[in-house]
Amino acid sequence: MDKGLGAVTWWGFSPAIDVLEYFKLCDFKNKRSTADHHDITVNVLLVGGADIRHILKTMTKLKFKQFQKVHFYILEHNLENYARILLLMSLALEKFATISLQEKTELMAEIFGNSLVRAQTASYIHELSNDFVKMVTDFDELNEKLPLFSLEALKYKERDMLEGIFKLWRKPDKNIFDIEQCWDLRIRQYLGTRYDTSKGAFDWDYSMKLSDRGAEIIGTQCYQRWRKTGVAFELRDGAYDVPNKTLASGLIFKNDGERHGRRGYWGDIVVSPYIAFGIECDDEEFFKRANKQFVSNSEAITKHNLTTLLYELQTGKAYKAITNLESNTTMETIGEEEDNDELDGAGGDRVTCSSRSYLSCDNVKITFLPLNSLPELSKKRSNYRKYQNMFDQVYFSNSMVHHLTPEVTNIFANNASIILETAKFITELTKEQYIAFTNKIDSMAKAAGCETLIDCCPEKDAFSFYKFQRQTSTT
Repeated sequence: MDKGLGAVTWWGFSPAIDVLEYFKLCDFKNKRSTADHHDITVNVLLVGGADIRHILKTMTKLKFKQFQKVHFYILEHNLENYARILLLMSLALEKFATISLQEKTELMAEIFGNSLVRAQTASYIHELSNDFVKMVTDFDELNEKLPLFSLEALKYKERDMLEGIFKLWRKPDKNIFDIEQCWDLRIRQYLGTRYDTSKGAFDWDYSMKLSDRGAEIIGTQCYQRWRKTGVAFELRDGAYDVPNKTLASGLIFKNDGERHGRRGYWGDIVVSPYIAFGIECDDEEFFKRANKQFVSNSEAITKHNLTTLLYELQTGKAYKAITNLESNTTMETIGEEEDNDELDGAGGDRVTCSSRSYLSCDNVKITFLPLNSLPELSKKRSNYRKYQNMFDQVYFSNSMVHHLTPEVTNIFANNASIILETAKFITELTKEQYIAFTNKIDSMAKAAGCETLIDCCPEKDAFSFYKFQRQTSTT
């Protein structure tokens, strides 16, 4: 399964969800002694979420709930994921006064899922990297500009390595990361003798795997382009010719007993970044057909969904748009009292790092935990004992669900809700295999003391939902 998915998970293999929407199904109101529900903080642990999709959607919906505070704890396998989450979340929180909604959407899509980006996008990454080098080394700087983030739980070595990642991103030399060559080598290795007929191989994966699992909306042209080049989104006319350094990572190889480090692209080359924001949409217009073919595709849906989330996150108002699917354009409709200048942003002038302004999120906190620290968190005699019985909501990705053991439940609050990502969109698995995977994680969850919250259909559902019930000892 790792051959096509790679060693680094850059994006999740399931659609974005509001994790607190499912949290309401659990009896939480009696778990806190405070009578004022405005003071309640829900502690959410995301294990292997890989990107910002669940955080962004949950924060957006939080604006409309106005009754909870949420503290996200992020636990990943790679520091590069932390760096990308910092970058993408800071972009999401940048005010419209310094960047327009359209530019923000385009930047978000490119950084998130493109191997190659435009020159202006590379410039944005370079500028933000300068800022983050300062923030990682000076927490006062971080607290002043982006106080919702906390890096204090990370080890000193991890902070140093995080600083090194941002320094790599800000280097102007394109040749330090030749992602086009890296991508082609990965494709050649993956396809082997089928490389000369790669178009047919890509079409087979799309038609016989992704389409059959509910992702037909991706579109043949989008999927073929991404499989061949790694470029998922071309939302603006212009040259996409600068390597996206945020997708660079190091990997250790063994050769004749010696270990060698090598920088390259070690992520997904088979599933695609379209799954996160591009296969589900509240607007049914995107799923209309003409001559039995969808008139839209995942690129358009991703643009719409990101625009909606970014707008609602900042304004707290519902986003409405008039969509012309034939021309693949969207005309923003702003409320009667909305200020057009606010959405237009800073025009064509490039904003400097020092003048960037970020949205205040007093009801949200995001803490990064040490890499692969889940087994340690559950030990009562470790330095992490404060996490015992702490997490009200826990999410496990399909690549890290093996950490769900009876021992780990020490950090679950009683009646915590648990979300497990299934392997529905993992094209490396056959239908029988991903159904077996869902049954396996169901057994793991129940062995850990979880009971089914919502029935899961292995062939249809991207998630399975549980409620953790701590067993009380009897004498």
